[in-house]
Amino acid sequence: MTMRVEAFIIHLARAEQRRPQVEKLQRDLPMHAHVIDAVDGNALSEAEIEKVYQRHLLRPRYPFALRPGEIGCFLSHRRAWQEIVDRDLDAGLIVEDDVEVDVGTLKRLCHLHQGVFTSQDYLRFPHKANERGETAAQNAGTTLFKPAIPGLGMVMQLVGRAAASALLAQTKRFDRPVDTTIQLGCSGIRLLSSRPLCVREISAQMGGTVIQGKQKTLGESASREVQRAIYRGRMRRAVKGLKQG
Repeated sequence: MTMRVEAFIIHLARAEQRRPQVEKLQRDLPMHAHVIDAVDGNALSEAEIEKVYQRHLLRPRYPFALRPGEIGCFLSHRRAWQEIVDRDLDAGLIVEDDVEVDVGTLKRLCHLHQGVFTSQDYLRFPHKANERGETAAQNAGTTLFKPAIPGLGMVMQLVGRAAASALLAQTKRFDRPVDTTIQLGCSGIRLLSSRPLCVREISAQMGGTVIQGKQKTLGESASREVQRAIYRGRMRRAVKGLKQG
């Protein structure tokens, strides 16, 4: 039985330089593609932010306050998850607007592993080959695996309907970026990753990221790197503990 899958391209309307790439993705992706209006974090009121964002909800504690753009990014992905549920799809392919997709490899990954993917699965298509983990399925040179430590980035994912519903329920409030939240894992979701790579992040060619932060001093940058390293260590221990438990 063929899965009902549609694509959702997350695009911030004011990022007009990215519109041609959005249109290219709509033409090239192997399923019907909708454009999701990204949430502009800089346009959110304090009340809107306080409704969804609260520091130190989860452990290990995330050491940084989220920037408005990071909050908007999280809410944009929640919009995409909601579309999967509302349209009663088997799964949705969520794509950010600053990527190039190797459509041939994407088709092979989706087709060859269609019998493996379930409604509770969240399948990452990473843009860096730096993940390792237990193999879940292999077919014709493609691999799905359970990453020991999921990589960062939200460039493209295939999200089952049950996984989307669980993510919505568990992220009504959040305390860290969406990719870091996914790293920690969510109850009732099987997190998978894929090989070979089939997506490339090209934001630098399109004017840079739209999640902007203020310029930091050298001291501030050094302090953040130390805190980031400490957090990564704590996160690895937390993920390891969850797997052993």
